[in-house]
Amino acid sequence: MTSAQAAADGPAAPRPQYTHALCIDGITKVYADGVRANDAITLRIEPGEVFGLLGPNGAGKTTLVNQIVGLLKPTSGSIHLGEVDLVADPGVARQLCAYLPQAQLPIESLRAMEAAVLTGRLRGGRPAEVRRRVGELFDALQLRPWERSLGASLSGGVKRLVGFTMTAAVPRPVMILDEPTNDVDPLRRRLLWQEIRALAAGGSAVLLVTHNVLEAERAVDRLAVVDGGRVVAQGTPSALKAADRGRLRLEVVLEPGAAEPGLPAFAEDPVRAGRRLFVSLDEGAAAAAIEWVGSLVRAHIAEEFGLGAATLEDTYVRLVGAEAVENGAENGAAGMEPAPQVHG
Repeated sequence: MTSAQAAADGPAAPRPQYTHALCIDGITKVYADGVRANDAITLRIEPGEVFGLLGPNGAGKTTLVNQIVGLLKPTSGSIHLGEVDLVADPGVARQLCAYLPQAQLPIESLRAMEAAVLTGRLRGGRPAEVRRRVGELFDALQLRPWERSLGASLSGGVKRLVGFTMTAAVPRPVMILDEPTNDVDPLRRRLLWQEIRALAAGGSAVLLVTHNVLEAERAVDRLAVVDGGRVVAQGTPSALKAADRGRLRLEVVLEPGAAEPGLPAFAEDPVRAGRRLFVSLDEGAAAAAIEWVGSLVRAHIAEEFGLGAATLEDTYVRLVGAEAVENGAENGAAGMEPAPQVHG
């Protein structure tokens, strides 16, 4: 950039430090056919935190997001950012909120960096500041090899990361990210989480919408579990897991084509996801569990197993039911990974 361009752009604007919480109070949405998509949802998302909205497909997460950003009017309830009524003024809501939807953004005819810079300019960012910010994001997410590639040629994971840079090019007081890591490879997923945390460190209230339980446990400060349009639990991951302390989680990876084995009495809340079988048990049954699963390995019914402390996923199963977790696993989003402590 030349000195003339720098003079024309002016000095870089300082990053704002937001001070107002996003307050959602009693939000209810009832459609004309009588479907109650949201039922008296009340949440408070502070500036500087990553707040997870966790729930199965059809739980009402997307409906709530559409009401926050002014795309859908609630039947009752209120949404405020400080003194600003986001329901009464949906235009202002769209100015104060940045939203990365679950669907890929339509950038087929644009080059990757061009799409991000253009989005930042359309959102009122100063040209030099937007170019600097987008460049930093492309460096941080290791996207430089694709900066001049057309969107139509990008893989799903790279396109997802470009979508994030478009959303984060000009940070807003409220940043809403719907399944931001979909299709992203493990390495860049870690980099993406660092940038999501950086959004919160910059003062934004970050709302992470997901049904990936594992990522929610690792990434958020607080979360709410929604099911059937209602909040069934909310708090920190540790607080939500409190009822499952003293419980263990056993994962068994079955041999290809093996029938599901009969479960012993200590095995509770079974969940099957492909060849992976998950059960929970009391700590006192650990020795019996290892002996049982060892017999499955020797009989060539199971390939391997893992035994560890109960996770947020176990709490999630208890709150929303095993069927929802099984459905999420089939869609590649349940976030189930091997238990980390004892392996066979």
